[in-house]
Amino acid sequence: MISDTSSDGRLERALASLRGLAVGDALGSQFFVPVNVPLLKLRELPSGPWQWTDDTEMACSVVAVLAGHGRIDQDALARSFAEHHDFDRGYGPAVNRLLRLVREGGDWRELSAALFNGQGSWGNGAAMRIAPLGAWYADDPEQATHQAEISAYPTHQHREAVVGAMAVAAAAALAAAPGGPPTPESLLDGVIALVPRSAVGAGLRRARDMLDYGDAATVAAVLGCGRRTTAHDTVPFAVWSAARSLGGYEEAFWTTAQVGGDVDTTCAIVGGIVSAGRAGAPPAAWAERTEALPEWAGVSA
Repeated sequence: MISDTSSDGRLERALASLRGLAVGDALGSQFFVPVNVPLLKLRELPSGPWQWTDDTEMACSVVAVLAGHGRIDQDALARSFAEHHDFDRGYGPAVNRLLRLVREGGDWRELSAALFNGQGSWGNGAAMRIAPLGAWYADDPEQATHQAEISAYPTHQHREAVVGAMAVAAAAALAAAPGGPPTPESLLDGVIALVPRSAVGAGLRRARDMLDYGDAATVAAVLGCGRRTTAHDTVPFAVWSAARSLGGYEEAFWTTAQVGGDVDTTCAIVGGIVSAGRAGAPPAAWAERTEALPEWAGVSA
């Protein structure tokens, strides 16, 4: 089977991944509400509707720019992030300020590079939004990692944040491969081969060695699950969880969510990767409880 490389085919895959990302994000965010926490252990759903967070809002910009330009245009992406920035979606303070300044005419290149005393942000924000780009480039995982790298810089310029985005895009591209989902081992091997040496890469290699572990909590204790909201504390576990449940959205979600941490972000990453494949769509009942995606993201196409 040959991957559909038409613009419509690419957009269809990206939107499928975006919908899975949004459900993971929106449902995951419900478990920060204290009354819902007991439901997580029971794998019971909280009442809807579920509102998504900054993870989905930024992912919508990624898809909109791909649909409009056929690739990542950094200036267009930065403008979209700034124009659609909703302060109440849960953005971190540094990105809140950056996007406000971009909206007021600031240069994203200078603003992003200056974050954290000139080191750039190494947070998980560039990774949380990027799975739909990987689905877009299902025919070319190498290009997916290249475009993901470009996409990170408007907000995240630290090496670890950039590599985190590259890893998630690679995983989504491999999950959406035309021949069907890969084995967990081949997905991790493929991602590891596509990202440069880094703390994220080291975590991915540990994740590869832990694929036979049945206890996700143990794996999260070793790899991290986003409690520090850094890319290297988030991406390896999320890719591990997605790799073990390709084609099984519900299991992927609950496995990811039940270890805690930055649940909306880990579940957004996992949902986006799993939904990139044809067999990985979220349950219809879950999608119905999730806040609708905005038309400007291309969902009406």
